[in-house]
Amino acid sequence: MVINTNISSLNSARLLNQSSTALTKSLARLSSGSRIVSPEDDAAGLAQSVKFAAQISRNTAANVNVQNAVSYSQTQDGFLQKTQKALDRMSELSVLAQDTTKTNSDLSNYAAEFTQLQSYISDITGKQFNGVSLFASSALAITVDSDAVTFGMNAADLAGATSTGVLNAYSGVSISTSTAAYSALNQIKTAIQALANMRAQIGANIQRLSLTGEQLSVLNENLSAANSRIADVDVAQESTEFARLNILVQSGTSMLAQANARPQLALQLLR
Repeated sequence: MVINTNISSLNSARLLNQSSTALTKSLARLSSGSRIVSPEDDAAGLAQSVKFAAQISRNTAANVNVQNAVSYSQTQDGFLQKTQKALDRMSELSVLAQDTTKTNSDLSNYAAEFTQLQSYISDITGKQFNGVSLFASSALAITVDSDAVTFGMNAADLAGATSTGVLNAYSGVSISTSTAAYSALNQIKTAIQALANMRAQIGANIQRLSLTGEQLSVLNENLSAANSRIADVDVAQESTEFARLNILVQSGTSMLAQANARPQLALQLLR
């Protein structure tokens, strides 16, 4: 029996310290909801979690780009719907102007409306979406994933070549005479075909972008699930561990108190 060195007390103190440290970490996990509260808890897992989180953030940003592109394309189609309505009326006016029972005054009235519709479509070619031209000759490249891969949307060039654009498909025509109206009708029909092709291309853009947005959402869902398995705490399991450690700390405290009391027995020999 010794007084200066209490081995039982030192051993109890060491075990109590281990239990207290583990209890503190368990409490931190339950409080934060994270399984990794310090890098040493799972160094490799932390590295994976950091990469997953960064990819999820990039995918979210890419999805914002995609949804903005959908809005851009829908705005394009909204203007083209009105352009289609104007072209339909222009083709109707071209047929009406070929009526031999119409006077020159009647033709002049038709021509006035026809000219205004031409100006209306011409104005649409300059429309913008957040400062970006809606009907430029070049296609926009949209970032569609976390690695900055881009998708080039089909362009909608209203003022493009006669075969692909709308404005130039009837540029310079009039319906001031029956002969001119006949020629105008053929050119308006060409413009309507170009518009139909353009709306189909924009529809293809929206379909591609919508599928890409859904794909990014599903990918983020799966990445989040994988990251959760690494970084999130299992509350049921951790609660059980917390209860076990709590009991160990209480029993360790009690045993340390008893170990510290053992040298008192030496006093019995000194009395």
